[in-house]
Amino acid sequence: MNAATDTPTGRLRLRVLLPDRVLLEREDVTAVVVTTDAGSHGLLPRRLDCAAVLLPGVLEFVTTDGTRHYVALDRGVLTKTGADVVVACRNGVPGDDLGRLRALVERRFARLGAEEQETRQVLARLEGELVRESGRGAAR
Repeated sequence: MNAATDTPTGRLRLRVLLPDRVLLEREDVTAVVVTTDAGSHGLLPRRLDCAAVLLPGVLEFVTTDGTRHYVALDRGVLTKTGADVVVACRNGVPGDDLGRLRALVERRFARLGAEEQETRQVLARLEGELVRESGRGAAR
């Protein structure tokens, strides 16, 4: 067993990365299920290495004690190399109860939607100023 890439038989090492932090890191994972544009895919410890583009949805993983856990994800990318499964995405929310997770995601993404709306308004104002400035320069 290569210590750099392998875990004990039957386990995966799962990491979910956001742009500014590690959202989740577990070494006791036995299975991962994700949603791609080609459908739902399951990853097991001895499955071949792969990469996939993830759609917004829920990543499900099972730990060695048989417990199911969830992470709501924005679009992202998954790679599986040996026992390492790494997911990189823009936003994510972990949870163990799908009902609570849904409510949490709705609140968080509603807030993000409002922030995105404000950002778009600021950019529109900046673009308007830029157009006016360039118009003034052309009139001279």
